[in-house]
Amino acid sequence: MGYYIMKIGISAGVIVMVSEIAKRSSLFGALVASLPLTSLLAILWMHWERVEQQKIADLSQSIFYLVLPSLAFFLLFPALLQRGLSFWTSLGLSTCATVILYFLMLWVLKAFHISL
Repeated sequence: MGYYIMKIGISAGVIVMVSEIAKRSSLFGALVASLPLTSLLAILWMHWERVEQQKIADLSQSIFYLVLPSLAFFLLFPALLQRGLSFWTSLGLSTCATVILYFLMLWVLKAFHISL
């Protein structure tokens, strides 16, 4: 139980750290946020829990394919805000577009016989 509390604490700490850094410097906050911290933590947790390497490799490859459609969020969200849409509307539309692109990516990967 203590191990899971530690994992939650470290993972949450990383998120808090990024948001605090971003308050002071959007550039440095963006730099830290653009690091694959969540992915690295998941991979490290899996390694320390002695998950077989093939599962870790599969996770890493799946992350690669799913990062591609998620990048649309970071183009669409600021564009909608700059066009005067409210924060929540921009967030909602950007999230919906990203979800649609995730499904599209899964369809494309299936068409090329790439399984995640």
